[in-house]
Amino acid sequence: KYDDETGQTVISGMGELHLDVIIRRLKDEYGLQVNVGKPQVVYRETVTQGAEVKVEFSRVIEGVRRFAEVELELLPNERGKGIEFIPLLPEDFPQEALEAIREGVREATSIGVMGYPLTDVKVVLKGVRFTQDEWAPLVLKAAVSQAIQEASNKGGPQLLEPIMELNVVVPAEFMGEVIGDLQSRKGHIEEISTRAQMALIRAFVPLTRLFGYSTDLRSLSQGRGSFSMRFLRYDSVQ
Repeated sequence: KYDDETGQTVISGMGELHLDVIIRRLKDEYGLQVNVGKPQVVYRETVTQGAEVKVEFSRVIEGVRRFAEVELELLPNERGKGIEFIPLLPEDFPQEALEAIREGVREATSIGVMGYPLTDVKVVLKGVRFTQDEWAPLVLKAAVSQAIQEASNKGGPQLLEPIMELNVVVPAEFMGEVIGDLQSRKGHIEEISTRAQMALIRAFVPLTRLFGYSTDLRSLSQGRGSFSMRFLRYDSVQ
């Protein structure tokens, strides 16, 4: 993704090794000279407690006052659930207005009060009143956005970081050093097994703690260790 303000191209990947492969391909296959900065971690945010708000948004548009009143509750949700929208509205509520509200929820949760996308929350819509005209979708989206922002502030915003599932294979003689290193990275050891003098270690580790891990593992295992990792979930910053 190209950033107009900085003139930089931002490349996204699942980890340091993934980014290294992309950069190597840009150099080797496309002959590009690439200057790269330090990797950045993509954070999320959530709320730690429920918050109920009622917001009235009112504007004079084309000489007429248009308004929308939205009552909603923002609740913490289970990790990995994303955004759950629950409209508690009459069956005959206008579909076009409901779609505008859904769009408002999507837009409002794309950036939270801490500057990161909001996730793992329930948005419970409890009541809506609005001027029914051609400006209704715009006014409804503005009211919903304001309501979610206020509820996020009241709900105890919390920063979330990506947690990776790490699978490490090393000779059993290096198992202790590798486990100690993972624990020093605030990793949680989930499973340890041995097979044919090799140790298999499965751990959950914050991505921020894994930069440079490939080099460190080679050093700990005399070049005989290997690992793979995948994104597991977002969780509170440790």
